[in-house]
Amino acid sequence: MTERTTPRAARVGGGRGAPNGSGPSDPGAGDGVTSRSDRRPAAGAGTRREQVVEAALQSFGTRGYEATSLDQLAAELGVRKQTILYYEPSKAALLDAVIDASSAELAEVLEGTLVGAGGGFDRVEAIVRSVFRLALRRPELLGVLREVSRLGPPPATRLAENLEPLVARAREFLVVEMDAGHFRKSDPSLLLLSVYSTVVGVATEVEVLRAVGIEPTLRSTAVRRRELIQFLRRALVEDALG
Repeated sequence: MTERTTPRAARVGGGRGAPNGSGPSDPGAGDGVTSRSDRRPAAGAGTRREQVVEAALQSFGTRGYEATSLDQLAAELGVRKQTILYYEPSKAALLDAVIDASSAELAEVLEGTLVGAGGGFDRVEAIVRSVFRLALRRPELLGVLREVSRLGPPPATRLAENLEPLVARAREFLVVEMDAGHFRKSDPSLLLLSVYSTVVGVATEVEVLRAVGIEPTLRSTAVRRRELIQFLRRALVEDALG
């Protein structure tokens, strides 16, 4: 279980043949792509295509896919709509690029979390803490996961395929812990789905609160995280009833 797996998104490099950077034929050359959000890359950070994908990730993950238009993205970036279409030929293709980028980023975060996380429930707790940090630092990333799940196939299928290596590792981990008597016996796939839904749901509650004008505090977030960890420990660990 120490072998590092690479999600499909990281392997394909996220795009549909769009070039990186800008060249003489780039219709966005001279547009001065900049960012108006503190979370977005500063002007000149990354390739122009990366800036376009990041802007779409921000919008899809906060406003939603249907509520985002290419004209709006172009205006926010300070470019022409043709610049976006130069890199991704349609809004659907841009969503695919966002899914690939999000999958790769999420996989990188979780893989880094698991390094030295220990075994047993310690690994579960490490993942929960990592997801909550993401909810505070990069809420739009978890927002994309929510939005893609809501949209259903084919976007949801693409996300599932991208994350399959991580899911397979998690399923294997649960089976090993169950066989060792550390976790309760249950269907590992169903258990994994339940844990994923619970953790992401509780963590992204931060965005729900913000959407209705309530700014969650670090203290309230820490309380929710602690209660969730206790809930999962009782649900998973065999001797938790003692």
